[in-house]
Amino acid sequence: MALIIIVTIIIYGLAIIWTWNSLGDIEKPKKIAVILIGVLITYIITTILFSISKNGIDYQSTVGENEIKMTITAIFTGLNLLILLPYISKQLNKIHEGEIEQKEFLRKMAILAVIFIICMWIECGYMRNTQDGILKIYQLNK
Repeated sequence: MALIIIVTIIIYGLAIIWTWNSLGDIEKPKKIAVILIGVLITYIITTILFSISKNGIDYQSTVGENEIKMTITAIFTGLNLLILLPYISKQLNKIHEGEIEQKEFLRKMAILAVIFIICMWIECGYMRNTQDGILKIYQLNK
């Protein structure tokens, strides 16, 4: 469990540092706001995905379910942040610097949204398989 926590902290750290740098010369309060909003939105989406993926899975206790939910949500939120937030931040910085127009930004975000939805569908299946695997291991060790 300690290894999972360490790896998760490293993933969040990398995502935050990469995002911070991708935001370029944008003011610090705005950088902090982008990161916090990004983490919050990503966490909410990941929590919804977990809820969808757990349908039909029979947890023996709510304590086990809560621990698995917390662990999987933390890991997948970090991974999703690492994939999405730096790219979005780079595009926001390009708007700030005048390198791209808002119309081009919106087009890129629409394409990213389509790709993101496809990836979330795949991730939902992966979350379900992960939960099944954890429960099988738990039952074998019981």
